[in-house]
Amino acid sequence: MTNVTEARLVKWPFILGDLLLVGAAGAIALIYRVNLLTHWELLVIFFVALALGAYLLVLPWILEFRGRVRLAESADLVTAAVQWQKAEELAAQIARTTSLWQGVQDHSGQTVAAAREIAERMAAETASFTQFMQKLDDGEKARLRLEVEKLKRGEGEWLQVIVRLLDHTFILHQAAIRSGKPGLIEQLGNFQIACRDIARRVGLVPLLPQVGDPFDAQRHQLREGQVPPSANARVFEILGPGYTFQSQLLRPALVELRTAEEFALAGGDPGEPIPPESAEPRLL
Repeated sequence: MTNVTEARLVKWPFILGDLLLVGAAGAIALIYRVNLLTHWELLVIFFVALALGAYLLVLPWILEFRGRVRLAESADLVTAAVQWQKAEELAAQIARTTSLWQGVQDHSGQTVAAAREIAERMAAETASFTQFMQKLDDGEKARLRLEVEKLKRGEGEWLQVIVRLLDHTFILHQAAIRSGKPGLIEQLGNFQIACRDIARRVGLVPLLPQVGDPFDAQRHQLREGQVPPSANARVFEILGPGYTFQSQLLRPALVELRTAEEFALAGGDPGEPIPPESAEPRLL
């Protein structure tokens, strides 16, 4: 708020004038005190002098009061002007802030739109990449499936080759047994054992039932033309070995069966059969 110096009025001239007028009225009253009431002109002059004296006495305070009132009004006007100026500055600041806020809001809208566009692009890229990976995964699965099928076919082929070779070694050993030559039997027996040991390294194991074992439909099979076995039928001769690959049955053993009575007629018991001479080893 602006400080305004208060003006003070000099009062002694008014007091001096008041004293002169009052003194003049007193002098008129003293001089003409007898004729004062009869001469109205003197009476008017007396009262006018008194009135002017009284007016001059209070006039400086009236003027000073008016000055103070005007000074206060001026101070209020100055304060109002200052407040109005501050209000204008505040309005200008509000306008600038509103403009800045509008700019920030516009920029935020642009940022949100850009972020939404980026999110949509990322979603599209993610979907495209997922689809590409799915196609790649499907292609890789198909390729792996094809490779597995190839490996299975190859495994089946080389298993068939090894089984055929083992069948041939079995036939050769059976032929050596029928020849009755101990040296040949021993050599071909060792050769067959060596071949079977090699096959065991890849999980291919011969399945050789014992003569006299009960018939097992899951592990034994009959040659063509043989009547299905009775309840007391037992293995009489091994016509071809069976095989298991990695503990799974690959092929059952080919056997010939005899009943207990047929074992007795052959001159032995089920544990020690007499191989018939007509039975020849065959390749499965």
